[in-house]
This record gives sequence, structure tokens and C-alpha cells, in this order.
Amino acid sequence: MAVQAVESRTSNVSADSAVSLGPAVALSCRECGERTPLGPVFACAACFGPLEVAYDLPAGDPEALRARIEAGPAGIWRYAPLLPVPADVAEKPNLNPGFTKLVKADRLARELGVTGGLYVKDDSGNPTHSFKDRVVAVAVEAARAFGFTTLSCSSTGNLAGAVGAAAARAGLRSCVFIPHDLEAGKVVMAAVYGGDLVAIEGTYDDVNRFCSELIGDPLGEGWGFVNVNLRPYYAEGSKTLAYEICEQLGWRLPDQIVVPVASGSQLTKIDKGLRELIALGLVEDRPYQIFGAQAEGCAPVARAYKAGHDVVRPVKPDTIAKSLAIGNPADGPYVLDIARRTGGAVEEVTDAEIVDAIGLLARTEGIFAETAGGVTVGVTRKLVEAGVLDPSLTTVVLNTGDGLKTLDAVAAGPRATIRPSLDAFRAAGL
Repeated sequence: MAVQAVESRTSNVSADSAVSLGPAVALSCRECGERTPLGPVFACAACFGPLEVAYDLPAGDPEALRARIEAGPAGIWRYAPLLPVPADVAEKPNLNPGFTKLVKADRLARELGVTGGLYVKDDSGNPTHSFKDRVVAVAVEAARAFGFTTLSCSSTGNLAGAVGAAAARAGLRSCVFIPHDLEAGKVVMAAVYGGDLVAIEGTYDDVNRFCSELIGDPLGEGWGFVNVNLRPYYAEGSKTLAYEICEQLGWRLPDQIVVPVASGSQLTKIDKGLRELIALGLVEDRPYQIFGAQAEGCAPVARAYKAGHDVVRPVKPDTIAKSLAIGNPADGPYVLDIARRTGGAVEEVTDAEIVDAIGLLARTEGIFAETAGGVTVGVTRKLVEAGVLDPSLTTVVLNTGDGLKTLDAVAAGPRATIRPSLDAFRAAGL
């Protein structure tokens, strides 16, 4: 198993670190395997490859571990034995995200022609109404461990709100950076928690570059950037989506899962989470397929996949799906690897298809998704119609945020405006 290979590498890094983050023992380079002590670093000193958390995961009876998880808090901290967080994390002031609904979407399944069971993992139920609460919650614990006093990020919107809320709850200062043209709802949600919100003229990639410069400047002293110098820990929060899906399916793997792709980190960590569950004996080891979903106006990974390339060429985003508008996705090449290894694919949909899919999900299942959810539902429909996604298998589609954040993307309103009388209602023909 790949997860076992990561865990078996040895170096002079000791698990007896001054920093205590539960089962996390080191940072490991995804490219060369070099290990680095736990700390606020994100790139390998040997080859500049991305770092991720390496663990000493629980060994022994899978049934006992499963029972321990099930007896835990109703949120992501039930999985604390598998995350880079201290054992007492649930007792600290935090937003306690996670354990959102896995909705059996039978009416949507009939519309799409899916017969094997279709589920929507609806992460709009998190505290700030997006999956970003998961990753930020883990990053906050790393920030505390490393003594940071300010929590920061570059964001396409949802992350800004999640950081602002989590910092307020944890008693930390926040200062977050966003592109200047975000949806109004996301701007308000990022600003309301009392931290500093700074709009940058340019795209998300411009914002991200600015934050990388700020880290190396005295102005950024004592700042934990959740998706830069805390990225290895932050990214691990996405594994909890995989854990929850499998637990909610009765401790079994889904056959197929459709994941939106922005930076690509969420998809890669869902795959890591699934492999960890297999390695620990918590689920049966059997094949699964992971599909990536992008918007046509920002689809560098989908285009690389279709062209058979291993390199993802950056693009300039132009899409209503602003939460996925990352033109130079850091984890793009790893998304390609996972899609190909698992027999999945990476597909794209137009803005019009996104809007139509948002409406389809709303009227069939009562779930109002933000544009990223429209992307995953739209891509699922496209993959079924193309014969790429098997409709007879169990499929999970991710909705990562609430449609109230992206109201500009949809046009909906009263069917009619009438006088308060029965005659007027009859005349309206309703």
C-alpha cells in the first residue's frame, strides 16, 4: 500500500519531537521521500517537492479502532487518532466541523440514470457552510503548536470565511487576502468575524504569490498561513471527507467519487484517506475510482488529462465557479496520477451546465449548492452520458459549499406577483 510505503521510510527524524501533533511524526516529501521535522514548512529542502504529514498510525485490532472512532465526538475530531492534532483537540475552543450529511439522492439518480446508488456528501452543513472548515480546524492546531498569533490565508472566498471564524473562536488575530472581484456573499462572510480582510487587485494566483512574499518578510512574523506554511497540516483535514463517507456507508468504500478540483489538494487527500482506511483494515480493500471536476473557464487539469499530459499548464480563470478558479493548481499533477491510477477521469463543464446542475440538485434533493457543487453534479451527468462513469455502481458526489454564497450565479424569483385575493391567484394560472 502507498500509505505503508510513506510510513516505512526512515531517517534521522525522531518521533520524539518538541511539537506534539498526535500520530504525526514528520513531514515527508512527496517526490523524493526526504523527511523533515514537524514545523511550519511546506517545501522539501532537498528537491523543493511538496511536503505532507507522515504518521505512526494506530496498529492492532481494526474493530477496536472502529469502535473508538464511533464513540468519539460527532465531528472530525472522532478521527483525531488519524490526524496531526493533539489528543485533547476536542476540548479546545474550535468550530467542531464535520460529520455532515451523506444524502441518498434517489430522485437525482433517476434524473441522471444512476441505478447503483447515488449519494451527495453535503458539506454546506459545516459552521461557515463549506468544507474549508475541516482543513482550517486542523491548521489551527498546527498554528497553536508552532506559536503563531495571526492566522492568514489566500482565498477564493470560502477559505477566507473559515479562517476568520476559526480564528475568532480560537482567540487568534486573522488577516486574509482575497481577489478583488469575489462574490459579495463571500466577502461579507469573510469580513463579519472582525479580522482584517484585504482585497488584492488580480486573480487568486496573484493573491497566492503575494502571500508567499509576505511569509518571508518581517511583516509576516508570527503569521500562520493555513494554505502556505501550514499547508501540510491544513491539507490533511480533507481526509476526513473520505473517513466520513466510508463510515456513513457502513465502513465500506464507494465505488466512484466525484470531487471538485481547484488546487487539487482535496482530491489527493481524499485518496490518501481512503488508502489509510484500507491499510488500517477499517474497510475492505477493493478498487475505487476518483473523478475530478472542473469548470470549463478554469480547467487546466481536465485539459491535461484529456491530452494525456503529465504537466498542467496554467490558465487565466474565467468562470462563475470562483471557488475553483485556480489557474495554476499546485496539486494538479497528483490529481492526474490519481485519476489514472484509479481508472477515473478529469472532466469539465460550461458555466451554463453549472447553473443547470445547481437547479437540478435543488429541485430533486432540496440541496442548494454553490457553483462548485454545480460543477460536480454537472460533471457526473456528463460522465454518465459518455459512458465513463458506471451508473450501476455506488457513486458519491461532493457538494462543498452553500448556494447562498454564490447567489449571483443563479436567476430565481417569484413565479408571479399578485394581489392578496383568490381571484388574482386563479388569474395567475398557478
